[in-house]
Amino acid sequence: MTIDKQALREAAEKVNSGEWSYEEFNRLDLPGSAHIRINGRDAIYCLKKPVGGVEQSRAVTAFIAAFNPKVALALLDENLQLQREKDAIEAVALALRDDMRDAREKLEAAEHRIAEHRKVLNSIAAVARRYLPDYDEHPEIQAADELLESAAGIGVKGE
Repeated sequence: MTIDKQALREAAEKVNSGEWSYEEFNRLDLPGSAHIRINGRDAIYCLKKPVGGVEQSRAVTAFIAAFNPKVALALLDENLQLQREKDAIEAVALALRDDMRDAREKLEAAEHRIAEHRKVLNSIAAVARRYLPDYDEHPEIQAADELLESAAGIGVKGE
């Protein structure tokens, strides 16, 4: 069911939004009747004639009194505020989704560059071992080579 909230708001704004109350009464000429008072004045009467009998008639009148224009406008205002909050949350969620997508793409690109750099450094280390005749005499080159070998076994979270 779709509710035309704007039409409901316009209808509620046209009605007296004073204090609404419900009262049952029994008179000899109107047994089982009820009425709604607005600002202390009788406004709506309900007799026992409607379909459903006296109890149904009184229940309908009580509902009308309870769901008065103030209540309708308050619910419409609350609904509007909730819709605005929902829209704001959705906007934040979309922005976060886009940020996460960008971050994921940057992470993948960085992991790719790291893998390429690791290959280059391993190649340089292999060349150094092969072509430097005094490789064993340079502890700093050996330390760098060992660092490269140990880095080759390090994985990135998520792999």
